[in-house]
Amino acid sequence: MAGQTVVSIEGDRFFINGEVTYPGTAIEGRLMNSRMVQATFDDLNPETRSRWDRPGRPWDAQRNTDEFIAQLPTYHAHGLLAFTTNFQGGSPEGYSKEQPWHNSGFDADGTLRPDFAARMGQIIDAADELGMVVILGLFYFGQDERLNDEAAIIRACDQTTDWLIERGDRNVIIEVGNEVDLDRVYAPTHYQHPIIQVQRGDELIQRIHERSEGKLDTPEGRLLVSTSQCGGQVLAEEIAGVVDFVLLHGNGVESPSKIIEQVEASRQVPGYRGQPIVYNEDDHFDFDQEENNLAAAVEAGASWGYFDYRMKDEGDEEGYQSVPTDWSLSSERKRGFFEALKKLAQSTAG
Repeated sequence: MAGQTVVSIEGDRFFINGEVTYPGTAIEGRLMNSRMVQATFDDLNPETRSRWDRPGRPWDAQRNTDEFIAQLPTYHAHGLLAFTTNFQGGSPEGYSKEQPWHNSGFDADGTLRPDFAARMGQIIDAADELGMVVILGLFYFGQDERLNDEAAIIRACDQTTDWLIERGDRNVIIEVGNEVDLDRVYAPTHYQHPIIQVQRGDELIQRIHERSEGKLDTPEGRLLVSTSQCGGQVLAEEIAGVVDFVLLHGNGVESPSKIIEQVEASRQVPGYRGQPIVYNEDDHFDFDQEENNLAAAVEAGASWGYFDYRMKDEGDEEGYQSVPTDWSLSSERKRGFFEALKKLAQSTAG
C-alpha cells in the first residue's frame, strides 16, 4: 500500500507514523540520513555515457536503481531512517569543476521524464515499505541549466508536486535545491536560474506548500519543504521563516566544535522558529574517534547525514556518490558510518 509511512514534525522533532524517531535514545527525534543522490542516475549525453561503463558491465540505470533498493533493508537494519536522492543527482566525481554529463529527471521545458520518475517511484515505494523517509531533491547546480528558463523550473516543481500527491506519498520531504547559496559563497555563478538561488529561495518553497495544501493525509496536510546551503553556512534569513526543516552542510567544517557553532548560530537567525536542523551532507568521517562531526551534530541537537565519494586512486567499492556505485557496505568508511549509527540507534538517552 503506497503511503503507509507518514513523516511529520512536531517542534524540532521528527515522527514516523505518529511515533518519535529513535525513542529513548540519544538521537530521539532526529532524522539520521545518508546522501544517496545517484540512486536514479542516468547520463543522457552520448559523449560521456561510456564513463560509467566497466569491463563486461556497461552502464544500466535500472540496474543501478535495483541495486540501491536491494541494500535498503541493510541500511535500515543499522538504524538509517532517511536518505537524500535527487532528480538531478550530484557530481558523480564527488566534486567537479565541469559537468558535461546530462543527468536530469526533467526535459528542457520542465516536464518530468517518465523513466526517471519510474525509478524514483520504485525507490520511494521501497522506502515506504521499510518505514523510511526520502529527502527528495529537485535541482542540482551544473544540471539546472538543462532546463530552458524560469518557466521550466516552475513546471518541474509543479509536476513533481502533483506527481507526489497523485501517488499519495507521505514519506517524502522536499529539498528544492542543493546548496542554493553557492553564488553567495563562491564565484562564478553556479545556479543558472535565480529562482533556485537563496535570494529567492522562499518562492518555490511557498509554491510547493500552496500547491500541496490540503492534499495529503498527514498531520501537516501538505508536503514538508526546505532547501540546502553550502558547507559551514548558517541558515539564511531569506528562507528561515518558510522552511519546515533546516538543511545544513558540514563540508569544509574541519572542527567538530564548528558544527556546534553552526547549529547554534542558525537558531539565532531572525525568522527561525524552532524547526528541526538536519545535516544532509557532510564529508567528514573519523567515526572511531570520540570527537567527529557526527557526534558534534548529535550533541548540538541536530540530525546528521553521511556524504561519501570516491577519492583519488580509490576503487569502485568506495563512495556512495561516485558512479558506478557499489551500494553495499563495501568499504571501511561505509561500515564505519553504519556501525556508528547502529550504536546511536541502540543507545540510551542520558
